[in-house]
Amino acid sequence: MKKDKFLIIIFFLVQNTIHNMGHPVTPEFVKSLGIPDYMFGVFFAMMSLGLVIGGPLWGALGDRGKKKIYIVLGLTLYSIGQFGFGYSNNQYLMVFFRLISGFGVVAAITLLTTHLIEMTDKAERAKYLALIGAAVTLGASLGYYLGGFIAENSFTQALFNITNKREIFLIQALLNFGYIGFILIAFKERECKFPRQVKISLFKSLKSVGKIDYRLLLFLIALVFISIGQININKFIDVYFYDQGYDSLELGTFKMVIGVVALLTSIFLVPFFAKIRRQIGLMIIIQLLSAIIVFYTFRSNDFIRIVYSVFMIFILLKAIFTPLEQNYISLHAKEGEYGRAMGTRQSFISIGFVIGPLVGGFLYELSPTLLFDASAISFLIGFAILILISFLNKRDSKTSETL
Repeated sequence: MKKDKFLIIIFFLVQNTIHNMGHPVTPEFVKSLGIPDYMFGVFFAMMSLGLVIGGPLWGALGDRGKKKIYIVLGLTLYSIGQFGFGYSNNQYLMVFFRLISGFGVVAAITLLTTHLIEMTDKAERAKYLALIGAAVTLGASLGYYLGGFIAENSFTQALFNITNKREIFLIQALLNFGYIGFILIAFKERECKFPRQVKISLFKSLKSVGKIDYRLLLFLIALVFISIGQININKFIDVYFYDQGYDSLELGTFKMVIGVVALLTSIFLVPFFAKIRRQIGLMIIIQLLSAIIVFYTFRSNDFIRIVYSVFMIFILLKAIFTPLEQNYISLHAKEGEYGRAMGTRQSFISIGFVIGPLVGGFLYELSPTLLFDASAISFLIGFAILILISFLNKRDSKTSETL
């Protein structure tokens, strides 16, 4: 593996370790402030709204060059947002700071992915995207474990003077500034392929979505539904753990296991599946199996055993799906416009990340099972749209052969 590609993977690992430290303490922190449970979903939805707004804008700006500047600016906004969330003591200000965090962090997510795509051949792109996916999941797992450990361990509580879970957000913001320094030193800019004189605006960036091929647009809509299911499971399983009587350290340990499973999948299985020609067919199967597993897991009477066994198959499938869908989108992007393509992808996924927690918060209050069932149904909707795309691909292929 070339050094520059390896460095991008390290960036994602460090970034997701730091950026997930606050998650295991957020449900308990929100409850300690007397804020209603449904606001947990609102907070995450507002961060996702920031991703929706920022994705196309940062992506289009990055196509003009100077990615490092935009990444550093975005990460700085993220630190400000996380500190404000932990220390504002007002649920409406907390909503605002979550929006700032989301808008900032998507710069790094979009532009680092774009950077890797630009320096990777199409034949090996899925493999490297899988390694990014593994770094993201492993980093998230490490972050969950680290955040939970610092919050619950008596030694680290005394070391960092943790009297309230809000201190985790301060530690997170400071570590993120250290990560910014790492980016400034290590990130190497590549030659710009997009005309620098072209002016980019947020509205023009969002308007470009209307010019997408209809099959790719359908694919992005499928990603919206799939992301609704994924984010609701990912976030509300945190709350579910607490409701089942487990603490933040036990949740962090569970997330750590998830990271290891995703890492092993990305290293050993994704390169094999990436060679399959009909990847749409594979993605269809993944969504069907995901729905079945989710329906079963949260109806089990032995939750902890099932979540460490059957549910790990869902994690494995998700680790395979993500690089496949990223590769599918990158293959439909024009040369020199990968930033726009990946920014648009991030926006559609983030639409799911907005809708999911907003609706999910209310569904969870009615019944946790209802929330997880709705997630499985979202996978089935994505499954149906992917089948439609497969049919359209076959139809258009037959049409072109007869011409």
